[in-house]
Amino acid sequence: MKNNEAAENEGLLVRRIKNGTVIDHIDGGEALNVVKILGITGTTQEALSIATNVPSGNMGKKDIVKLTNRELSKEEVDRIALISPRATINIIRNFKVFEKKGVEIPTLIEGLVRCPNPGCISNTHEPIRSKFRVRPEGIHCIYCDWVISRDITSHII
Repeated sequence: MKNNEAAENEGLLVRRIKNGTVIDHIDGGEALNVVKILGITGTTQEALSIATNVPSGNMGKKDIVKLTNRELSKEEVDRIALISPRATINIIRNFKVFEKKGVEIPTLIEGLVRCPNPGCISNTHEPIRSKFRVRPEGIHCIYCDWVISRDITSHII
């Protein structure tokens, strides 16, 4: 293989987008969970590109999600932070990165996660939203003291 061909093969796996969002540095294997928590289905309007297990010097392997004509809300970015705290959000406008930022796990998570404790007041018909504090051991329900330490994705609302 010639050097030119090798260089071409090292190029983009997915075509550039004109406007939208690129979610980069997603932990390897989590891209489909990101798509799920963003509520993207085959019936939504945005074009979607997913690259999984892409080699990364810093992460070993990473995933990438590209959405055309959509910018994420703060709540959506907070959900992504819960499952992939090293992710970066790139807002693309006219084929250029308009804004780039990392995600931050909030210290208080309100209304984003469902408590797995069926007896928790947040799972009754009371007009309250779930609330969790982020702790080193996991996320901690402030109403019933339940701790979610693994598989947070399955509890994201």
